[in-house]
Amino acid sequence: GPTLQTQKAAAPSAWMKYVSTLSELLGRVIATDEKGRALGNTQAFRAWHERTLRTGAQGGTTFLIGNGASASMASHIAADVAKGARLRTQVFTDLSLLTAVANDIAFDEVFATPLAWSMGAGDQLVAISSSGNSANIVRAIEVARERGGHVVTLSAMEEDNAIRNMGAINFYLPALTYGHAETTHAAILHYWVDHLLEARKQ
Repeated sequence: GPTLQTQKAAAPSAWMKYVSTLSELLGRVIATDEKGRALGNTQAFRAWHERTLRTGAQGGTTFLIGNGASASMASHIAADVAKGARLRTQVFTDLSLLTAVANDIAFDEVFATPLAWSMGAGDQLVAISSSGNSANIVRAIEVARERGGHVVTLSAMEEDNAIRNMGAINFYLPALTYGHAETTHAAILHYWVDHLLEARKQ
C-alpha cells in the first residue's frame, strides 16, 4: 500500500483539484431574469444589493428559505444580514410551525403558507435550492410572486431546473454534487452580505 510519505504528497494534489473545481464553478455562475435573459453577474449583484436596501428602507422584510443544508444557510445568512446590515429578515425554522404545517396541510406548503401570512408587496424572498426542483421551494416562490414580492433564486444541478427562471434575479451554476452546490451558493450569499455590510459602513 501507499506509504505515509506518498499519502502526504498526494493530499495537496487532491485538495487543489477540489479547490480548482469550486473556483471553476464560481467562474461559471450565470445570472438571468425571469425570462431567461442574461443579466451579467455584476449587474445582477448590484440589482440584488440595491433591491435589498430598498426593501429595508421601506420597512420590508427579506425572507430566506431552503431545505437541509440550504435551510441552515438561509438561517445563517438571515442572521448576518439582520445583525450586520440591520435589515429585517425572517426564516421559517421554528420546529412547531414547520411540523404543524407539514402535518396539518402538506410538506409542500411549509414555506408557502407562512409566506402567505407574512409577505407583503415589496418584500423579498431569497430561495436556495441545490436541485432547483424542491416542491416546497417552488410553491413558496409562486406565493411570493402572487403577493407582489421580489424573488431571487439560487440553484444548481440541471440547467432546466424548476426555479431557474422563477425569480426576478436567478443565479445558477452547473454544480453536479450537493457539496459543490452548497459551497458555491454560500460564496454567492456571503458576497451579497459583504456588499450590504459595506453599504452600512458608508
